[in-house]
Amino acid sequence: MSTELLPPAQPSFVLRGHSAQVHAVHFIQGNTRLLSADAEGWLVSWNLASKRPAAVWRAHATAVLGVGSWGQDRIITHGRDNKLAVWQLGVHDEEAVGKTLPVDKPPITTPQPWLLHMLTVNTLNFCSFAMCLDGMPQPYAIHTAIKTRNHPPPILIAVPNTMDSGGIDIYQLPSESRAAVIHADRNITTGMVMALEIQTESTKLQVVAGYESGHTMVFVQSDPGAQFQRLYCAQPHSQPILSMAILPSQDCYMTSSADAIVAKHPLPAVPGVWKTELKPFKVVQTKHSGQQGLQVRSDGKIFATAGWDARVRVYSAKTMKELAVLKWHKVGCYTTAFAEIESCCPTKVEDDPVKQEYTEARDDKSIVHHLSAVGTVQQRREAKAQSTHWLAAGSKDGKISLWNIY
Repeated sequence: MSTELLPPAQPSFVLRGHSAQVHAVHFIQGNTRLLSADAEGWLVSWNLASKRPAAVWRAHATAVLGVGSWGQDRIITHGRDNKLAVWQLGVHDEEAVGKTLPVDKPPITTPQPWLLHMLTVNTLNFCSFAMCLDGMPQPYAIHTAIKTRNHPPPILIAVPNTMDSGGIDIYQLPSESRAAVIHADRNITTGMVMALEIQTESTKLQVVAGYESGHTMVFVQSDPGAQFQRLYCAQPHSQPILSMAILPSQDCYMTSSADAIVAKHPLPAVPGVWKTELKPFKVVQTKHSGQQGLQVRSDGKIFATAGWDARVRVYSAKTMKELAVLKWHKVGCYTTAFAEIESCCPTKVEDDPVKQEYTEARDDKSIVHHLSAVGTVQQRREAKAQSTHWLAAGSKDGKISLWNIY
């Protein structure tokens, strides 16, 4: 059949609950929950098996810039109120938190999860935080606490510098201490930091930044306490960089901007032997300006962007070719998120009897019949939610579309 005759793709589900534009979405707890945050500071944790809210609270007094997860039961939120907060929200903590959706106008004092950490950070840049595990060897007491009390390992948080909007602050949690500072480059006019990524390899720390001028830079700290070196600088964009993401292979990263360019860049870890200037691997003119919320799927094969033109676009990470255009929202989209695909899910098949039966049944092409014999309806829903290749998109209309693609 000719592809021109196929009907346009439709979302599998639409989650309606926010009364303000959705700024961030993020899958947690092995794809059983989806976090969504809006311009009024509200956060919703959706149960993907039932498509209903599992927890709702107002995390910030103003708009939320970004959300993330730390371990299995800690949620990180970054708001325009100059606060970065860490909340404890495991499955067993959801019962004590409110369930009334923002669209139903819940009281501001609705029950919240336990607040574990609160950092005062710069949010004038509209730049969300970036995080990674702390690769430094930890003191024996911390290492023992991680093993015996099921505490998540320490992490590093990168945010724009408090005093210099072109600089970068790096904090460590749970100590809440500032671990490093990257000062703005005075030789290049970059403007504000607009997007950040961070990763570690043992004691080596890499920070990737996108700027208001369209520049992107890679900074590397080879040892703790050493000065950061700038190993890469390019300006493929003529407008501010809106989003970026490092590929799982950790050897390159993508950027998108207010212009129509999507670019792939090298991610150098050490200074080059030859004094040749590194350049972007590929710069693609998509002819669609205003693509943000760039996210790469956990297998590194595809990435997605949210467009101001209300379209969600899916690209090949290898060729940078456009693979799909998803249109359902009537107004601009701001954020995307991929569920971790099955091979990368935290829950192993052998550790989950329902998932194990689901996998065996799928191999026998008798999923429904076999699952009905070994699990409850709820277990079957959870197994399906965990194994679906979800792509979530949040929009200005306050709705979240869930797509099952690739």
